[in-house]
Amino acid sequence: MSLKMKGGIRHVLLTLFSLAMVYPVFWWVGASLKSNEELSSANLFPSKPLWSNFVDGWNAIPGYTFTDFYLNTFGLELAVLITTIFSCTLVAFGFARLDFPLKNFWFAILMLTLMLPAQVLIIPQYAMFHQFGWVNTYWPFIVPHLLASGAGGTFFVFLLIQFIRGVPRELDESAKIDGCSWFGIYWRIVMPLTKPAIVTVSIFCFLWNWDDFLGHLLYINSVEKYTVGLALKMINDAQSGMQWGQVLAMSLVSIVPATIVFAFAQKQLVEGVATTGIKG
Repeated sequence: MSLKMKGGIRHVLLTLFSLAMVYPVFWWVGASLKSNEELSSANLFPSKPLWSNFVDGWNAIPGYTFTDFYLNTFGLELAVLITTIFSCTLVAFGFARLDFPLKNFWFAILMLTLMLPAQVLIIPQYAMFHQFGWVNTYWPFIVPHLLASGAGGTFFVFLLIQFIRGVPRELDESAKIDGCSWFGIYWRIVMPLTKPAIVTVSIFCFLWNWDDFLGHLLYINSVEKYTVGLALKMINDAQSGMQWGQVLAMSLVSIVPATIVFAFAQKQLVEGVATTGIKG
């Protein structure tokens, strides 16, 4: 068998495998345009698309629309993103550049927290935040990220440490000669040069917090503060006669921001992950 024929067979098999993998997405899109009666049919796409599922689903919760929930989610994402980038880069700079007592010990403790299941911390964290009066607020999501201890914080710190170690120390020495402080070196030298790693951290942070249904469910009780994920759950609870087309339509809409972010940031994501292992 010739190499050309082998290549053709390989491409056919990969194409068939890819179609099998994306079939659930096609079914999802088709089901979002179906009525309840047609949902159980074997047809992938409806005979008569119900585009009204998107309009009715958007306004399914009385007194609110998904515009409100999107604004809540984007506002929370922005706050979490800013606090995560600032705190994680600052901690990573300290471990990568500064010398302080028991540095290796604290770095080992930091790495050990990667092995700690997040589920173990749910009850003590909830009890602590309840005593602070932070339940039904966004503080349980913002404050931990401000301290580089939110979801993925340890991983982000480790990722940034590896990247910062690849930045030449000669730049630090030159900045010191010019009278720059350690914070000035961090802000003016290291931060601009770690842009690929910061973009990678930002993408992971956005995607993980966008999908954080359990955390939002635990701490947010008021409908006016609901995020998109909680609003989808409320559609399930609010519809006495469940309109599955509307639920699927809104769930399809809910993944659009994350899909757009990932699609436009693939190159930066790969670059940031690939360069974190390079040391100077």
